[in-house]
Amino acid sequence: MSIPQLSQVQEDDLVHALHHYALSNGLVMYPVGFKPHSPVAAPVTLYPTPFPQQAFEKAQMVQEKFNELYAKVSSDVEWLSAVLDSFAQFDAGFTGKLWESYKKAKEIGIKQNVSLGVFRSDYMLDHDQIKQVEFNTVSVSFGGLSSKVGDLHKYLNDSGYYTSSASRFYPDETIPVSESSVKLADGLADGVKHYNKSQGTKDTVVLVIVQEGERNVFDQRHLEYSLLKNHGIVSRRITLHELTDKTRVGHDRRLFLNSTDEEVSVVYFRSGYAPTDFKTDQDWTNRVTLETTLAIKAPSLLTQLSGAKKIQQILTDEKVLSRFIKSDVSELVSTFVKIYPLDGSDLGKEAKRLAFESPEEYVLKPQREGGGNNIYKEDIPGFLRSIPEDEWQGYILMQLIHPPLNKNKLVREGEVFTDEIVSELGRFGTILFDQSTGEVIKNSDAGWLLRSKFSNSNEGGVAAGFGCVDGVVLQ
Repeated sequence: MSIPQLSQVQEDDLVHALHHYALSNGLVMYPVGFKPHSPVAAPVTLYPTPFPQQAFEKAQMVQEKFNELYAKVSSDVEWLSAVLDSFAQFDAGFTGKLWESYKKAKEIGIKQNVSLGVFRSDYMLDHDQIKQVEFNTVSVSFGGLSSKVGDLHKYLNDSGYYTSSASRFYPDETIPVSESSVKLADGLADGVKHYNKSQGTKDTVVLVIVQEGERNVFDQRHLEYSLLKNHGIVSRRITLHELTDKTRVGHDRRLFLNSTDEEVSVVYFRSGYAPTDFKTDQDWTNRVTLETTLAIKAPSLLTQLSGAKKIQQILTDEKVLSRFIKSDVSELVSTFVKIYPLDGSDLGKEAKRLAFESPEEYVLKPQREGGGNNIYKEDIPGFLRSIPEDEWQGYILMQLIHPPLNKNKLVREGEVFTDEIVSELGRFGTILFDQSTGEVIKNSDAGWLLRSKFSNSNEGGVAAGFGCVDGVVLQ
């Protein structure tokens, strides 16, 4: 599908309308070095990007089963412990510390068995089939802005900005709008309502743990506004470091805010996914404190750890998969690409050979979230040679996915860039479950996200500066 062909004057009018809509409707983020009163329009595509409808629907179809899979994994402490004990040492500064934090929390006593998963499964297209890039179990982003960019593209199309004749360029039914800002808030509300019912409380709040100087704050705020508007539930925001001064824990491990005396029913992490979120030993202590409170965590430490890249690699083995999912797993397996360990096993030895003999077909991934951590293609051999071989086990080698290229235009801070782009579809899901028994209390799909980047950019993190938020036009 081609993009609209407009004159420069018409494109200028289109960009002008895009900025007005984005700023009027909260499709914004803070720039680097921001002041609180000065957000800018979020980086977006000028036009929605083509995506096969069948593949789009497949991602929705498998989301609840993926939710269940990772809930079951994080509930199987014996299996997860064996895996984490063997590989956490290879990322001792982060994965290892998360694992040690869980052990400390368990020693103190974990009072809340119910966990809330707020997940996102990311895919790229390969020959019109979705292939899973990764499964994210903590601080999944852009559920708020995804709804806004769909609304933006639909507005521009409905208003005739995509044609010289002021008519629609795309059939209206081909531009879906994600319900993620509403459905993710619904998932948080499930946690609050379960807590209130089980504890005999009311008017409890969601405590959002945020990064200091967060630039993507409006994406988060849209979920908070939906939570208040649709469920009457208030959110409060603090950093992990502020926990000591701004909260207190009662004798029964209930968590309260000092300033308002409000009880916290759900702790929702929008930070804590990278080592930089833990600047001091006190921050790690605070994470353990939260884990031992009565509040429901989104996610708990075990749920967060279940999203490690090593776990993703192990779950591509159908025999392992069948341990957790008793029904047919073929639809999940069809989304997998080959992922190898870099250990002393036969599979690991094969991975080491591939990393040096055909690195152009692979990406090397560490146990880290966020943009800028992966090693691509020809850079892999040199990187591996630069670190001790016993550290290689902290990485997985993943077969590269070859997505189609689409022509589009990206708008970032007032500038328009034209190039071929590649896109990544994220499918959100929420699941409330009892981690002590594996019982699923509520399991829901929660909308979608499309992110795009220039085809010559390896990383796609929007807040990290590599990509943009996109919308879909179904084919």
